Amino acid sequence: MLELSRVGLLLRDQDQEYPLDEVREIFAAHRIEVALIDPAAAGDPQIDLVIAMGGDGTVLKALDTFPTVPTMAINYGTVGFLTAGDRSELRHIVSLLVEGKYVVSDRLALECSYHGKTRRVINEVIVRVYNRFLHADVYVDETKIRTIKGDGVVVGTPTGSTGFLLATGAPIVMPDVRCMVLDGVNEHNFTSRALILPPESRIRLNIRDETREPSIYLTLDGHQLGTLSPGDDLQVTQSSRSAKLIYFEPSYFFSNLTSKLSW
Repeated sequence: MLELSRVGLLLRDQDQEYPLDEVREIFAAHRIEVALIDPAAAGDPQIDLVIAMGGDGTVLKALDTFPTVPTMAINYGTVGFLTAGDRSELRHIVSLLVEGKYVVSDRLALECSYHGKTRRVINEVIVRVYNRFLHADVYVDETKIRTIKGDGVVVGTPTGSTGFLLATGAPIVMPDVRCMVLDGVNEHNFTSRALILPPESRIRLNIRDETREPSIYLTLDGHQLGTLSPGDDLQVTQSSRSAKLIYFEPSYFFSNLTSKLSW
């Protein structure tokens, strides 16, 4: 059970109205301080829990800014697949939280290394073009397994299997399964299939010289971070820091599949 003395609120945006006074009042009744998080600031080491009030993008921002702190998400967005409850359930959610009636979902995260930089990734790494074919050699543990020719390549986590990977036709993976999912995007090969890999795999993508597209985009968790060029390498491995999300029922994943994806 979490020891809560100070929680942080991360808001989706500043233009939307949030019941901040009500949130402070609810937590104050349990002698828990509430701090409003500045999205542009670094993570506060004194926060015991982050409450993300938004959609899945806000959740990913919270997990990125506070990599060692659990996150509980309240849906103030659209789909909100990673959220634990809706804004109308706020008081009930906090009651369950302080009573310890919750589940901590420990999620595998990735690390993406490129151009001398390393970034932690919760959902997926995407290398993509929009006009001409991308040609990318795929290596697993330094063994070349195939060349992908298409619009792109995606390497994701079980958490990301309900995100961008869903659109590629990759399988939905339960979040407590430890694995990596590799798939092509609109491949020029009808026999191509998603590949499920052990979490300790080391994936390397090499952009082949046959790629004529001048703009090869690298996107991590929905954020475009720059461009790659023919000859560039990109490496994806398991991160030593997992992502921790708070939910309030053991079957939350299947409940979300039903409510968010119309199963």
